[in-house]
Amino acid sequence: MPTFAMSRIFCIANQKGGVGKTTTSVNLAAGLAKIGQRVLLVDLDPQGNATMGSGVDKRNLGTSVYDVLLEATGIASARVRAERAGYDVLGANRELAGAEIELVNLPQRNERLGLALAQVTADYDFVLVDCPPALSLLTLNGLCCAHGVIVPMQCEYFALEGLTDLVNTIKQVHANLNPGLQLIGLLRVMFDARITLQSQVSEQLKMHFGDKVFNTVIPRNVRLAEAPSYGLPGVVFDPSSKGALAFVEFAREVAGRVGIHSA
Repeated sequence: MPTFAMSRIFCIANQKGGVGKTTTSVNLAAGLAKIGQRVLLVDLDPQGNATMGSGVDKRNLGTSVYDVLLEATGIASARVRAERAGYDVLGANRELAGAEIELVNLPQRNERLGLALAQVTADYDFVLVDCPPALSLLTLNGLCCAHGVIVPMQCEYFALEGLTDLVNTIKQVHANLNPGLQLIGLLRVMFDARITLQSQVSEQLKMHFGDKVFNTVIPRNVRLAEAPSYGLPGVVFDPSSKGALAFVEFAREVAGRVGIHSA
């Protein structure tokens, strides 16, 4: 893995829904902030869950990622500070659902997020992009500007099936749209070692993907599940919980993979 001169832009993506993408996005952002990194979290999902989960009210956004994609404003004007979480957020709300249709006929429709991020990359060590659970124009905007993809996944049978599709998508984007894109790694989330199938799937992942499987495993943890209702990442909501500690460890592992060695 090369060390990037400016921001490391990573998409958190999985075409399967309900696998913990947003939980991973907000907690990785908070974990990286906790170890001293400057972080921007970009919410590319019209549901705006990463926005709300960072403590930013999507209903009160003056400007959002929607305005940035349509070039009505820049990221420097649209970003907001998630004070308690410790990072900046480029938020999303239901307006973003209409962006798909509006982007179709616009020039550079796949590169608009990347062009906007180029104006602020010096401000951040990491930019994390929370992608919607579909290969849409929004997801493509994330993949086209990213250095890599982090894939959160549950260790279940159908997850393996969906993973094949996602890896193929990453290869296609790498070949045709973004030659710098690579699979950074697979993160095992909501993991319960007592369930035999999960342990078996975990072993299969390590066998097939080797060091592309992160060493850190995120356990199934009720405090991580409760945190969004308080508008906080689990890392901030209950720093001593097993889930929070695992995400801080994961943040250190991600930083280490790009040559940043934190205390």
